[in-house]
Amino acid sequence: MKRQVHYFLTAVLFFTRIPCPKWVDHSSEILNKSSRYFSLVGILIGSIAALIYYLFSFIFSIEISLSLSMICSIWTTGAFHEDGFADVCDGFGGGWTKEKILTIMKDSRLGTFGVIGLISILGLKFLSLQELASQNYIPYILIAGHSISRFVATILLYTHEYVRDFDSSKVKPTTKQMSTKSLIISGFFGLLPLILFHDLAVFLSLIPLMLCYVYLARFFKKWIGGQTGDCAGALQQVAEVVFYLSLLVIWKLF
Repeated sequence: MKRQVHYFLTAVLFFTRIPCPKWVDHSSEILNKSSRYFSLVGILIGSIAALIYYLFSFIFSIEISLSLSMICSIWTTGAFHEDGFADVCDGFGGGWTKEKILTIMKDSRLGTFGVIGLISILGLKFLSLQELASQNYIPYILIAGHSISRFVATILLYTHEYVRDFDSSKVKPTTKQMSTKSLIISGFFGLLPLILFHDLAVFLSLIPLMLCYVYLARFFKKWIGGQTGDCAGALQQVAEVVFYLSLLVIWKLF
């Protein structure tokens, strides 16, 4: 049990700004094993975002409460996945070869594609949540959105090989391997919040989520031969928005 706690705290340390005990680190071996708890970290982040929304909804409008919730979740994670999404937008938007794409993605500077991508996905995330607010499920939606999108990202880590950079000394720390056991555990925590809705129809959201995974996984495979941490981060961001949009469609049809 102590070992599992270590794995979970390593995931918390790696993906958030939440303070952890000094004995927790993110060595390559521990980080790879901690991937099983990425979805659980999503539940944690989603719960924080949900709490912020709930508390401020007593004072401010839905729009302001959602904005503060999104800001809080981004600050808590250090914009970890948003940064990966922006890097992917810049890399695949400006590069036409594997070498060029990986070089651009490694650059810490934000380019035009990254700026446009961030504005677009954050705007779409806000608007979809704003429309979902009429269902009075926003706290549950935030928790589920953060957890299930991280599960989808871990599928990419499981199915696709990590692409080594040409300058390995500058590669960001990331999970490069994932076992079947870790994927199953991640899936359990990723899907667990769906039971909060007491509505089996929400499980239909898995269809567009899997289609999203298949498309982006094939796209990454075609251009760079596998995945990087930035690719997983980008998939998490896209999957989160796809989940919100899927709920809008599901609740209009059923």
